[in-house]
Amino acid sequence: MTPVVEVKRGFVDMPHGQTHYRKAGSGPAALAIHASPGSSRQLLGLIRDLAESATVYAPDTPGNGDTPPLFDREPTIQELAEAELRFMDAMGLDTVDLYGSHTGAAIAGELAILAPDRINKVVLDGMSWLTPDELEDILTHYAHPFVPDQDGSYLLRLFQFCRDQYFFFPWYNRTRAGRRDGGLGSAQDLHAWVVEVMKASETYHLNYRAAFKYDAKPRLPLITVPSLVIAGENDPLFDITAELTQLIPGARFEAMPRFDAPGFAADRKAKITRFFAQPVAA
Repeated sequence: MTPVVEVKRGFVDMPHGQTHYRKAGSGPAALAIHASPGSSRQLLGLIRDLAESATVYAPDTPGNGDTPPLFDREPTIQELAEAELRFMDAMGLDTVDLYGSHTGAAIAGELAILAPDRINKVVLDGMSWLTPDELEDILTHYAHPFVPDQDGSYLLRLFQFCRDQYFFFPWYNRTRAGRRDGGLGSAQDLHAWVVEVMKASETYHLNYRAAFKYDAKPRLPLITVPSLVIAGENDPLFDITAELTQLIPGARFEAMPRFDAPGFAADRKAKITRFFAQPVAA
């Protein structure tokens, strides 16, 4: 029986407050940036997979999980990328292989633009770009704070927000047209996700909104480090991710199986580790 990789947790002092992170493995440094909403807990499976050949660092992004927000206002993706660079400095990481998922992919792309000499390679897992009409709808309905109340009704709304993301995209489009077919995760996974979002119930939306507003099209051509773009077959961002890949110089797109496919994790691990292991041309 293969032993489970131990994922340790820690905090590091940052200018905006203590940043919480998860760490596992040994070998070359890899930095993994999670999607919204939630925390680095969402990446536990990936952390363990990559830890077989790397030392993986996965911080909770500012305003999520156990990390305080950067400001009392909405940050930009560029500001979130700057925060990740400061995290690298605080952890003594000179260069890293970089992975980002959804919101984390936008941050990772900007980090690669900001500090190309610090990034060996970057994997972008699911990217987005919204039309003006889509953006207006998303900003109106998608992500708002869950302010605590004395009857606990905010907890029910928060739970439904997480649960319905399994069933619909966007989560509030509870129609046949908006239906997803991946099914509901386990009760344990849903509970853990809700708890992570609950920790940041009044700040999680700030990074989400920054990601929605992020105009990827003029930024992606500025990425100069070797880039791999991936997306699961039933990722709502699959089509736009494949399209946006064409804007990144030298990048290639590789499709993964459905998230609920038995071989999804193994396929993702193989694609990422193979890419990270390839020598970089001089």
